Amino acid sequence: MRLLVPALLACAFATPAFAQDEAPTPEQTEVAQEGRARLTVAAGGVWLPDYEGSDDNRWIPAPAANGTVAGMSFTVLGNRASLDVIPDVAGKDWNLQLGPVAVINLNRTNRDAIADPRVRALGEIDTAVEVGGYGGIAKTGIIHDFDTLSVSLSYRHDVTRIHRSGVWTPSVNYTTPLSTKALVTMFASAEIVGDRYARTYFGVTPAGSVLSGLPIYTPEGGQKDISFGGMFTHALTGNLTKGLAVIAGGTYKKLVGDVADSPLVAIAGSRHQWTAGAGLALTF
Repeated sequence: MRLLVPALLACAFATPAFAQDEAPTPEQTEVAQEGRARLTVAAGGVWLPDYEGSDDNRWIPAPAANGTVAGMSFTVLGNRASLDVIPDVAGKDWNLQLGPVAVINLNRTNRDAIADPRVRALGEIDTAVEVGGYGGIAKTGIIHDFDTLSVSLSYRHDVTRIHRSGVWTPSVNYTTPLSTKALVTMFASAEIVGDRYARTYFGVTPAGSVLSGLPIYTPEGGQKDISFGGMFTHALTGNLTKGLAVIAGGTYKKLVGDVADSPLVAIAGSRHQWTAGAGLALTF
């Protein structure tokens, strides 16, 4: 489970608003108030590459949770956790986002989950824990009164001395409700990594070349990828802020730069990475 999982599931936890031409009904106003203090738990499956850069995919379970108290929200999505310490203010068109973020990097930590024998021969990489923060801004009322466009930038750094490097992630997210029961989210993001990150996950050492048959490769850092995706959420009971909902979506990621030229990608895998997932979410 890697960074694709949070990107895919995060859409299910977008704060809903309700689109219509007239003023909100009393029911919609009540729903909006309930959304300021809630807890959502979700479980499903995600179909994703064996390792970042693989052309083989597999299914894995994907748990998630999200809570909002006094406008502040915390999120646990697969291998990522974050907290927005700035409460959203009801009725404001602009809201700031700021808080800590942590990621457990599980890329290539289980050789048994990798189908390609050449990459499997390179061995496992210990689990890295990346900790940092993010900031952003969100604007409500782009096309209509209830949609939201947000832009954010995060940075996290390995604190476990596995790759001893950092990752920058700019992202753009657009959310629009179709009703009190349906929500659509679209997003785009990229990752910029340091030299040590690129060499840890996409390099091939002389010893690794002997074991795997892949050519020696020493990549440099820089932009690693660009991703686009979307998610659809539909309430089965109640509405988007209370009850059971089904979620489904997908992500396309293209690896670029030195990472895309790595033998793990160009020879053993693919620079085109696809992820799909579906599950159920229960909001209290």
